[in-house]
Amino acid sequence: MRHVSGVGAVVVAAVLLVSGCGGSSGGSEGPGPAGEESSPAAVPESSGPAAEESEEESFPATPEGDVDRLAAEKGWVVDDLYPAASDFVADICESLPESAADSSSRPQWLAESGVLDGDGEAVLLAGVPKLCPEWEAVVKEAVSGDYERWVGSGEYEVKGKPGPADAESDVLVMPAGTYRTVGALADCYWERTSEDGQIIDNQFATQARRITVTVRAGELFKSEQCGTWKPVKKQ
Repeated sequence: MRHVSGVGAVVVAAVLLVSGCGGSSGGSEGPGPAGEESSPAAVPESSGPAAEESEEESFPATPEGDVDRLAAEKGWVVDDLYPAASDFVADICESLPESAADSSSRPQWLAESGVLDGDGEAVLLAGVPKLCPEWEAVVKEAVSGDYERWVGSGEYEVKGKPGPADAESDVLVMPAGTYRTVGALADCYWERTSEDGQIIDNQFATQARRITVTVRAGELFKSEQCGTWKPVKKQ
């Protein structure tokens, strides 16, 4: 029988080659064709507290951003007219210089205009010191109720010291003290009345430039076409 040398070695080599190319299910992947590296395994998306924090609203590192961040943390809500709490504060900051044009002092305007209603008080107390600190004292006066009240036409109850609740009352209230109105006063009428309706003092001025009146707690004060009465500051 004729013996063919080398056949066994060729068969073994072929078996080894086939097993190396096919790869087993437990083997590692080798480099791709043309020297390309195998793609790394996909990284799963992060989840948990870190992912939740990344989804939270971010605020710029500015005074406006600080106001909006604090409003979000406290759950403060402002009028729908404003996109953010900082816009509400900025509007008040712009309005305050001209708010006391004729009829009211600046803290009186804040207290009686309704801007302190709801969360407005908290937002302004926190936001004004950041956006317009020059008006911080005005806001605090308005919130406390201890501010200078100017008096226009109407009928007023005279109190020793009105409080914050009086700003929201339907009844006009003024503090006791001395008031003065200045200007071209024509057909101006004012009167002081006791609680039982007795006239204590009154005047009808057809032509005047300056009128001064002192009212006391418990009285009623009425003014018609006399301009704005402002407290006379003690010297």
